Amino acid sequence: MIDLKGRTAIVFGVANKRSIAWGIAQKLNEAGARLLITYQNERLKLEAEDMIKDLPGAEAYQCDVSHDAEIDQLFAIVKEKHSKLDILVHSVAFAPADDMKNDFLDTSREGFRIAHDVSVYSLIAVSRAAAPLMTDGGSIITMTYYGSTKVIPRYNVMGVAKAALEATVRYLAFELGRRNIRVNAISAGPIKTLAARGIRDLGEMLKSHEERAPLQRNVQQSEVGTTAVFLASDLASGITGEVTYVDCGYNIMGF
Repeated sequence: MIDLKGRTAIVFGVANKRSIAWGIAQKLNEAGARLLITYQNERLKLEAEDMIKDLPGAEAYQCDVSHDAEIDQLFAIVKEKHSKLDILVHSVAFAPADDMKNDFLDTSREGFRIAHDVSVYSLIAVSRAAAPLMTDGGSIITMTYYGSTKVIPRYNVMGVAKAALEATVRYLAFELGRRNIRVNAISAGPIKTLAARGIRDLGEMLKSHEERAPLQRNVQQSEVGTTAVFLASDLASGITGEVTYVDCGYNIMGF
C-alpha cells in the first residue's frame, strides 16, 4: 500500500459524497495524508463539515476558486497552520446549464467565459498560490475527460474547456518542473456525479461506455481515487505533464 504519512493534501471540488473529489479525498486519507478539503460557499459548509467526520484529522475551508481573494486567504491559512503543502487536487468544473443543453453553435459568450474561468483558469490560480508552499516538491492533479479530444454530443463548451485544461497542465508542468512540482491530469470515464447530471443524455453516455469499454463496465469513483494516490506518491516521481486515462479502456476503442 502507498504510504503518504507526513504529507499534506488539499482537495478542491468536494460537493457531496458522489463527487470524484470525495473519492480521491477518501483514498488520500487511507494512504495517511493529512487532508484539507474546500467547499464553495456557506450553503455547502454544513455538508462539508459533516463529510470530514469520516476522515480523521481532516479540515474543511471555504474557497470559491473564481475569487482570487478567497484563494489567497485560504493559502495564507494553510501556510500558517501547516507551513508546507505536498499534494493539490483540482476537481473543479462548471458551465451554465443552457450552454450544456443547447447546441454548441449557440454557446453564449458569457457561458464560454465562465466555463474557462472556473474550469481552467482556477487551476492556474490555485497552482500559483500552492507552489511557494511546496518546498519539498509536490504533486498537482486535475480532472479531465475524453470530450477534450473527441466530440461527445452535448458535452459542448465543457469539451473545449477540458482541452484548454489539458494544455494548461502541460504548460504548468514545464514551468513548475524546476521546483520538482509535478502536474498531471486524470481523464476519468463518466460517473454519476452532481456535475455530470447537468449533461443531457448522461444515461446514454453511461450505457454506451459500458458496452464499448474493453472491461465492459463503467469506472468506479474509488478507482479514480487510487490513481490519484499513485500520482501523488513517489512511485510517480518521473511522471509530469501527462493525461492518465481511468475509463476502463474506453478511450482506446475506434468504435
